[in-house]
Amino acid sequence: MANINLQEVILQYMCLLFSLSAHEAAHAAMANWCGDPSARLLGRMTLNPVKHADPIGTVILPLFAMITKFPFLFGWAKPVPFNPRNLGNMRRDPMLIALAGPAANLALALSGVLLLRILASLLGVFPESAVMGMLLQTFIYLVMINMVLMLFNLIPLPPLDGHHVLDALLPHNARQMMEKLGPFSLIILFLLVFRFRILDMPIALVSRGLFTLAFYGTPVYDIMMGG
Repeated sequence: MANINLQEVILQYMCLLFSLSAHEAAHAAMANWCGDPSARLLGRMTLNPVKHADPIGTVILPLFAMITKFPFLFGWAKPVPFNPRNLGNMRRDPMLIALAGPAANLALALSGVLLLRILASLLGVFPESAVMGMLLQTFIYLVMINMVLMLFNLIPLPPLDGHHVLDALLPHNARQMMEKLGPFSLIILFLLVFRFRILDMPIALVSRGLFTLAFYGTPVYDIMMGG
Protein backbone atom coordinates (compact mmCIF):
# COMPACT_ATOMS: atom_id res chain seq x y z
CA MET A 1 0.00 0.00 0.00
CA ALA A 2 1.24 3.50 -0.86
CA ASN A 3 2.43 5.75 1.96
CA ILE A 4 -0.52 7.77 3.25
CA ASN A 5 -0.18 11.40 4.30
CA LEU A 6 -2.99 11.85 6.82
CA GLN A 7 -3.10 15.64 6.44
CA GLU A 8 -3.48 15.33 2.66
CA VAL A 9 -6.25 12.74 3.03
CA ILE A 10 -8.18 14.92 5.50
CA LEU A 11 -7.82 18.10 3.41
CA GLN A 12 -8.80 16.33 0.19
CA TYR A 13 -11.78 14.61 1.77
CA MET A 14 -13.05 17.81 3.38
CA CYS A 15 -12.82 19.60 0.02
CA LEU A 16 -14.62 16.72 -1.68
CA LEU A 17 -17.47 16.65 0.86
CA PHE A 18 -17.94 20.41 0.55
CA SER A 19 -17.85 20.26 -3.25
CA LEU A 20 -20.30 17.36 -3.52
CA SER A 21 -22.66 19.10 -1.10
CA ALA A 22 -22.49 22.34 -3.11
CA HIS A 23 -23.14 20.37 -6.31
CA GLU A 24 -26.29 18.72 -4.95
CA ALA A 25 -27.51 21.84 -3.14
CA ALA A 26 -27.27 23.69 -6.47
CA HIS A 27 -29.46 21.04 -8.11
CA ALA A 28 -31.98 21.43 -5.28
CA ALA A 29 -31.95 25.23 -5.45
CA MET A 30 -32.47 25.23 -9.21
CA ALA A 31 -35.31 22.71 -8.95
CA ASN A 32 -36.95 24.91 -6.32
CA TRP A 33 -36.47 27.99 -8.55
CA CYS A 34 -38.06 26.10 -11.45
CA GLY A 35 -41.16 25.40 -9.36
CA ASP A 36 -40.55 22.03 -7.70
CA PRO A 37 -39.99 22.20 -3.91
CA SER A 38 -39.46 18.42 -3.48
CA ALA A 39 -35.71 18.61 -2.79
CA ARG A 40 -36.10 21.65 -0.53
CA LEU A 41 -38.78 19.87 1.52
CA LEU A 42 -36.41 16.90 1.87
CA GLY A 43 -33.73 19.19 3.30
CA ARG A 44 -31.43 18.96 0.28
CA MET A 45 -30.90 22.72 -0.12
CA THR A 46 -28.03 22.58 2.34
CA LEU A 47 -24.24 22.24 2.44
CA ASN A 48 -24.54 19.63 5.20
CA PRO A 49 -22.80 16.56 3.66
CA VAL A 50 -24.84 14.16 5.81
CA LYS A 51 -27.95 15.09 3.80
CA HIS A 52 -26.25 14.22 0.51
CA ALA A 53 -23.92 11.32 1.38
CA ASP A 54 -23.96 8.14 -0.68
CA PRO A 55 -22.13 5.17 0.93
CA ILE A 56 -20.25 4.21 -2.23
CA GLY A 57 -19.79 7.52 -4.05
CA THR A 58 -19.14 9.69 -0.99
CA VAL A 59 -17.23 7.27 1.25
CA ILE A 60 -15.87 4.07 -0.29
CA LEU A 61 -14.75 5.25 -3.75
CA PRO A 62 -13.06 8.51 -2.65
CA LEU A 63 -11.20 6.85 0.22
CA PHE A 64 -10.09 4.04 -2.10
CA ALA A 65 -8.86 6.61 -4.65
CA MET A 66 -6.88 8.50 -2.00
CA ILE A 67 -5.36 5.39 -0.44
CA THR A 68 -4.30 3.97 -3.82
CA LYS A 69 -3.02 7.37 -5.02
CA PHE A 70 -5.33 7.45 -8.05
CA PRO A 71 -4.34 10.41 -10.30
CA PHE A 72 -7.49 12.36 -9.46
CA LEU A 73 -10.16 12.33 -6.78
CA PHE A 74 -13.86 12.23 -7.51
CA GLY A 75 -17.11 10.78 -6.22
CA TRP A 76 -20.82 11.39 -6.15
CA ALA A 77 -23.66 12.00 -3.72
CA LYS A 78 -27.30 10.95 -3.60
CA PRO A 79 -29.18 12.32 -6.63
CA VAL A 80 -31.51 15.21 -5.90
CA PRO A 81 -35.11 14.19 -6.69
CA PHE A 82 -37.49 16.42 -8.59
CA ASN A 83 -41.03 16.05 -9.89
CA PRO A 84 -41.22 17.04 -13.59
CA ARG A 85 -44.95 17.75 -13.24
CA ASN A 86 -44.14 20.71 -10.98
CA LEU A 87 -41.81 22.34 -13.50
CA GLY A 88 -42.82 25.26 -15.66
CA ASN A 89 -41.04 24.01 -18.79
CA MET A 90 -40.73 20.24 -19.19
CA ARG A 91 -37.85 20.48 -21.71
CA ARG A 92 -35.83 23.43 -20.43
CA ASP A 93 -36.10 23.06 -16.65
CA PRO A 94 -34.64 19.51 -16.30
CA MET A 95 -31.64 20.72 -18.31
CA LEU A 96 -31.22 23.76 -16.04
CA ILE A 97 -31.45 21.53 -12.97
CA ALA A 98 -28.82 19.18 -14.42
CA LEU A 99 -26.45 22.03 -15.34
CA ALA A 100 -26.73 23.66 -11.91
CA GLY A 101 -24.45 21.05 -10.30
CA PRO A 102 -21.50 21.36 -12.73
CA ALA A 103 -22.01 25.15 -12.72
CA ALA A 104 -21.58 25.15 -8.93
CA ASN A 105 -18.36 23.15 -9.30
CA LEU A 106 -17.09 25.57 -11.95
CA ALA A 107 -17.84 28.51 -9.64
CA LEU A 108 -15.96 26.84 -6.77
CA ALA A 109 -12.99 26.02 -9.02
CA LEU A 110 -12.76 29.64 -10.21
CA SER A 111 -13.13 30.87 -6.62
CA GLY A 112 -10.24 28.61 -5.68
CA VAL A 113 -8.17 30.07 -8.53
CA LEU A 114 -8.84 33.59 -7.24
CA LEU A 115 -7.91 32.62 -3.67
CA LEU A 116 -4.74 30.90 -4.90
CA ARG A 117 -3.73 34.01 -6.83
CA ILE A 118 -4.18 36.15 -3.73
CA LEU A 119 -2.20 33.74 -1.54
CA ALA A 120 0.55 33.27 -4.13
CA SER A 121 0.95 37.04 -4.40
CA LEU A 122 1.23 37.31 -0.62
CA LEU A 123 4.13 34.84 -0.60
CA GLY A 124 6.30 37.63 -1.96
CA VAL A 125 5.38 39.83 1.02
CA PHE A 126 5.00 37.48 3.98
CA PRO A 127 7.47 34.76 4.94
CA GLU A 128 6.51 31.18 4.20
CA SER A 129 4.71 29.41 7.03
CA ALA A 130 2.98 26.11 7.71
CA VAL A 131 -0.38 27.87 7.73
CA MET A 132 0.25 29.51 4.35
CA GLY A 133 1.39 26.19 2.92
CA MET A 134 -1.72 24.43 4.20
CA LEU A 135 -3.98 27.13 2.76
CA LEU A 136 -2.29 26.85 -0.63
CA GLN A 137 -2.65 23.08 -0.52
CA THR A 138 -6.33 23.32 0.45
CA PHE A 139 -7.21 25.70 -2.39
CA ILE A 140 -5.26 23.61 -4.89
CA TYR A 141 -7.39 20.63 -3.84
CA LEU A 142 -10.52 22.77 -4.10
CA VAL A 143 -9.68 23.72 -7.69
CA MET A 144 -8.69 20.20 -8.73
CA ILE A 145 -11.63 18.41 -7.13
CA ASN A 146 -14.23 20.79 -8.51
CA MET A 147 -12.69 20.70 -11.96
CA VAL A 148 -12.79 16.89 -11.93
CA LEU A 149 -16.37 16.82 -10.60
CA MET A 150 -17.48 19.23 -13.32
CA LEU A 151 -15.86 17.22 -16.13
CA PHE A 152 -16.97 13.87 -14.70
CA ASN A 153 -20.58 14.94 -14.33
CA LEU A 154 -20.71 16.25 -17.90
CA ILE A 155 -20.09 12.76 -19.31
CA PRO A 156 -23.35 12.05 -21.22
CA LEU A 157 -24.16 8.73 -19.57
CA PRO A 158 -26.88 8.00 -16.99
CA PRO A 159 -27.10 8.83 -14.17
CA LEU A 160 -24.73 11.80 -14.68
CA ASP A 161 -25.79 15.38 -15.35
CA GLY A 162 -24.43 15.29 -18.89
CA HIS A 163 -26.98 12.61 -19.72
CA HIS A 164 -29.87 14.76 -18.50
CA VAL A 165 -28.62 17.72 -20.55
CA LEU A 166 -28.28 15.56 -23.65
CA ASP A 167 -31.66 13.96 -22.99
CA ALA A 168 -33.31 17.39 -23.06
CA LEU A 169 -31.70 18.18 -26.43
CA LEU A 170 -32.16 14.88 -28.27
CA PRO A 171 -35.21 13.94 -30.35
CA HIS A 172 -37.52 11.24 -29.01
CA ASN A 173 -36.01 8.34 -31.00
CA ALA A 174 -32.48 9.18 -29.90
CA ARG A 175 -33.61 9.43 -26.27
CA GLN A 176 -35.09 5.93 -26.51
CA MET A 177 -31.78 4.60 -27.81
CA MET A 178 -29.93 6.24 -24.93
CA GLU A 179 -32.36 4.71 -22.43
CA LYS A 180 -31.32 1.24 -23.62
CA LEU A 181 -27.84 1.95 -22.25
CA GLY A 182 -29.29 2.45 -18.77
CA PRO A 183 -28.62 -1.05 -17.35
CA PHE A 184 -25.03 -0.96 -18.60
CA SER A 185 -24.24 2.69 -17.96
CA LEU A 186 -22.26 2.23 -14.74
CA ILE A 187 -20.11 -0.51 -16.30
CA ILE A 188 -19.47 1.67 -19.36
CA LEU A 189 -18.72 4.65 -17.13
CA PHE A 190 -16.18 2.79 -15.02
CA LEU A 191 -14.49 1.40 -18.14
CA LEU A 192 -14.27 4.85 -19.70
CA VAL A 193 -12.87 6.48 -16.56
CA PHE A 194 -10.62 3.75 -15.13
CA ARG A 195 -9.69 1.62 -18.17
CA PHE A 196 -9.63 4.08 -21.05
CA ARG A 197 -8.90 7.12 -18.84
CA ILE A 198 -11.00 9.49 -20.96
CA LEU A 199 -10.78 12.23 -18.33
CA ASP A 200 -6.98 12.31 -18.12
CA MET A 201 -6.39 14.62 -21.09
CA PRO A 202 -9.23 17.09 -20.34
CA ILE A 203 -8.14 17.26 -16.69
CA ALA A 204 -4.51 17.90 -17.68
CA LEU A 205 -5.45 20.67 -20.13
CA VAL A 206 -7.95 22.42 -17.87
CA SER A 207 -5.75 22.16 -14.77
CA ARG A 208 -2.79 23.64 -16.66
CA GLY A 209 -4.94 26.58 -17.73
CA LEU A 210 -6.42 27.16 -14.28
CA PHE A 211 -3.13 26.95 -12.41
CA THR A 212 -1.41 29.20 -14.95
CA LEU A 213 -4.22 31.68 -14.33
CA ALA A 214 -3.74 31.29 -10.57
CA PHE A 215 0.05 31.50 -10.39
CA TYR A 216 1.40 33.31 -13.46
CA GLY A 217 3.62 36.21 -12.46
CA THR A 218 3.89 35.08 -8.82
CA PRO A 219 6.78 33.42 -6.94
CA VAL A 220 4.87 30.11 -6.99
CA TYR A 221 4.81 30.09 -10.80
CA ASP A 222 8.58 30.52 -10.92
CA ILE A 223 8.98 27.57 -8.55
CA MET A 224 6.56 25.43 -10.59
CA MET A 225 8.48 26.21 -13.80
CA GLY A 226 11.81 25.52 -12.13
CA GLY A 227 12.89 29.16 -12.24
